[in-house]
Amino acid sequence: MGKFSVQKNILGINGVHIIEPQISDNREFFYETYNESDFMEKGLTYKFVQDNEVFSKKGVLRGMHVNIKYPQGKLIRVTNGRIYDVIIDLRKKSKTYKKWFGIELSSNNRKQIYIPEGMGHGYLALEDSTVLFKVTTHYVPNSEMGFAWNSREFGITWPIDGIELIQNDNDRGNKDYSEIEK
Repeated sequence: MGKFSVQKNILGINGVHIIEPQISDNREFFYETYNESDFMEKGLTYKFVQDNEVFSKKGVLRGMHVNIKYPQGKLIRVTNGRIYDVIIDLRKKSKTYKKWFGIELSSNNRKQIYIPEGMGHGYLALEDSTVLFKVTTHYVPNSEMGFAWNSREFGITWPIDGIELIQNDNDRGNKDYSEIEK
């Protein structure tokens, strides 16, 4: 991967890391988006088992979701477009339980976010976007819980002004987090 920086434990949320490549040549660029040895050298010792690619039109709001039975860690980046990515610490024994964090990921800033197991996750496509996920466990159908993106108890500030939101039927029907049996 060459040179990259890692901001660990963002907002004190244990395990949430921002990975940012350092690209110095403005004529072109080449960088490894993932190199196990380089990650391990920086203390990022995650084993990934699957890569997923998602295309979302501008306005698509995916989430919020958390894998309950088979928790997943995720390394997320955007190869085309821009998203606002949101995570919520849903680990009940965590000091930062219910704390949220949002970040813009884009093909221009090339930032990646590592989201550890036990986090609620969702994103808003700020423009047509292609999003790549590396995950630490295989997806198992019916093993996740969904809840409303605007659940009152979290107070998430989404950049939705001027954006017509698009959600699938499952996400649109999700209840407020306070109404879900956990």
